[in-house]
Amino acid sequence: MNKYRVAVIGRTGKGNYGHGLDTVWVNNSRAEIVAVADEDEKGREKAAKITLKAPAAYADYREMLKKEKPQIVSVADRFLDSHRDMVIACAEAGASMFLEKPLCRTLAEADEMIAACEKHHVKLAIAHQTRHSPRVKVIKQLIADGKLGEILELRGRGKEDPRGGGQDLMVLGTHSLDMMRHLAGDARWCFARISQDGKKALPGDVRQGGEGMGPIQGDRIAATYGFDNGVIGTFGTYKAKEGMGKRYSLQICGSKGIIQMLFGSLPAVYWLDDPSWMAGNSKATWQPITSGGVGVPEPLKDSSMDLCNRLIVADLIESIEKDRQPLGSIYDGRAALEMILATYESHKLDRPVELPLKNRRHPLG
Repeated sequence: MNKYRVAVIGRTGKGNYGHGLDTVWVNNSRAEIVAVADEDEKGREKAAKITLKAPAAYADYREMLKKEKPQIVSVADRFLDSHRDMVIACAEAGASMFLEKPLCRTLAEADEMIAACEKHHVKLAIAHQTRHSPRVKVIKQLIADGKLGEILELRGRGKEDPRGGGQDLMVLGTHSLDMMRHLAGDARWCFARISQDGKKALPGDVRQGGEGMGPIQGDRIAATYGFDNGVIGTFGTYKAKEGMGKRYSLQICGSKGIIQMLFGSLPAVYWLDDPSWMAGNSKATWQPITSGGVGVPEPLKDSSMDLCNRLIVADLIESIEKDRQPLGSIYDGRAALEMILATYESHKLDRPVELPLKNRRHPLG
């Protein structure tokens, strides 16, 4: 089995190395870590000597790509202002990628990134870890077996911490919207309302979000999405005073029952086999779902983020060798971003908007 030359791009102080996108390659039998790039000298030295034990370190990732010729690169930093440039540089160097979420800032950037990957025949896996969870496989099988009946609604909420509103939508909403698509397919339309301080958000309420994400708006967002077969998805977030983080979940509502799930490698998942969706209306009770099945003790011991990161890079390597798209590909990253930006487009135009969006620029300008 071939070993792949792997490099890591991080940005200490500007998103660092993401959620384990660097360490996932340590002790990986299919990977040889050849280099790390980080514009911060102290961060670069720590990553090279301690974290990754990389034989080479660079301040400029472009120089690293030219000299080391890696086959796979973890573009790990969380700041979005350089994702477009880093991904295109990696693609032009012939390297496939594992990229921290969200994909980038605008659909125009996403289109350029996809064009570069297609032109240079490289793959990109996005760090939407939950879609790789073994428990999600069980959920999809329950749906395929008709245990939930017809899927009617998907209801997601953000963490609703001090980032509640626009930043929550971008940073954490991407996981929820990606999971909606994983279960229901592409969204076809979006209608959204955005508020600031209890009033309709206006152009003057636009501000710059954190982590280089560009403009955001609102401290409360309510978005509705339409999928095929009449399935409706909703996502809500606000800057909560109580219950911060407690509602960060996705509900999958079917004609026969309901599933509620959190996010992560082995997220808490519960199923209620009752069409009323309310415990107490029948003898049905909430049953836990594990990677072993409904009501089965969890057979896996590792519940860390690294579990799904390992599954992602294994799938990425297989996608390279079989010339297919990864389970969570650059196209999935763009589609989740499109659902995010559609909320702003719909609010700005004060009407539903169809997807894909015609406007490839950021709706907030």
